[in-house]
Amino acid sequence: MQLLVILLLAGAVTLCARQAPLERAWDLAANGKRGEAIAVLQQLIGNDPRNADARLLLGSLLMEQGERAASIEQLSAAAHLRPRSWEAQNALGEAYNRFGDTAAAQAAFETAIALKPDYGIAQSNLGQVLLARGDIAGAAKHLDRAVALLGGTDEAADTHYVRAKAYTAQNQSDKAAGELEQAVRLRPNFAEAWSDLGQTRKLLLDDPGALTAFEHAVAANPQDPVAQYRLGAEYLRQENLHSALDHLQKAYLLNPEDQSTLNALQIALRQNGDVEGANRIKLQLAQLLRDRDRVNQNKLAAVKLNNEGAALEKAGDLKGALAKYRQAAQLDPDHVGICINLGVALLRSGQWTEGLDELHAALVRDPNNAQLKAALKDALAQAPPSLIPKWKAGGDAQP
Repeated sequence: MQLLVILLLAGAVTLCARQAPLERAWDLAANGKRGEAIAVLQQLIGNDPRNADARLLLGSLLMEQGERAASIEQLSAAAHLRPRSWEAQNALGEAYNRFGDTAAAQAAFETAIALKPDYGIAQSNLGQVLLARGDIAGAAKHLDRAVALLGGTDEAADTHYVRAKAYTAQNQSDKAAGELEQAVRLRPNFAEAWSDLGQTRKLLLDDPGALTAFEHAVAANPQDPVAQYRLGAEYLRQENLHSALDHLQKAYLLNPEDQSTLNALQIALRQNGDVEGANRIKLQLAQLLRDRDRVNQNKLAAVKLNNEGAALEKAGDLKGALAKYRQAAQLDPDHVGICINLGVALLRSGQWTEGLDELHAALVRDPNNAQLKAALKDALAQAPPSLIPKWKAGGDAQP
């Protein structure tokens, strides 16, 4: 729910002299000048570190820019300054959730609800996080509570949308359709809800209703490749070839590497008599599948090499282990565990700069890994003093 915290703060800002910079920051942010707003807030916090309002607004803006560490630092400080503020806890939870730390997000939302049980936004956010963590029953309870609290507001549309996902996970398509219909009634341009409503109506064998929903989804967001594909595929199924080609080609332009789109498009082209075009797309689809298979094979080979390296390291052959870890990292450079093993082996062999680089790269990929944070902090404590200025313990440094 973007800008939620900003909107909450807007009503809390006063016109006294102390709050004038915060008023200016809010005006800048509201007019799309977020960089300038951030600069104003940073200066304000430098002069007044206990200004919780400024930290809340700054943390929210940083969150929207994708700056995880800085955002959570500001929102955590605001929550500390205002331990009884449910808005601060909810804002902190939204940041954690935005950056994939659902456990920390759940804790923050639970704290917000404990402080104010009738806070509908936090109830909705907690339900969403619980659903993501696989607790469907817990999610349903909080989402239903949020629906009752939020009533007919725009925020309730998001809650109905998530509640539909919970029903879908329980194979209750009729109830999911009802929630999605509520979502689009409250927010008529809710593209994702229209698209999911189309899928749900297909499960209910309501072909005309599904087509209508898909059309609404594309009208609401023509740049959504999933919406374009779903509409094109439904037109193809209903033998409206001209319309099918139109939307499948748009989906292809938006996402030329989607397997479902490529498959449907080559079928539509062939049915339309464009054999050459269909064959070209079919070849592209075959290449895509080969590339994915190669990636999967590389991942399997990387795990095998990593395990061989671990066995060599355990046997005391650090040089041999390091070679295996390097090979593994080349095949699967995004595997956090392999990065860690390579980094530790490099540190053990005295290659401090490269070893710290590997540990930092692993932490960038898995920023919530407490053990990895501790390992990097421990490595920094033992590293040559000349390397320390390049790093900050905790993983938010840039090498």
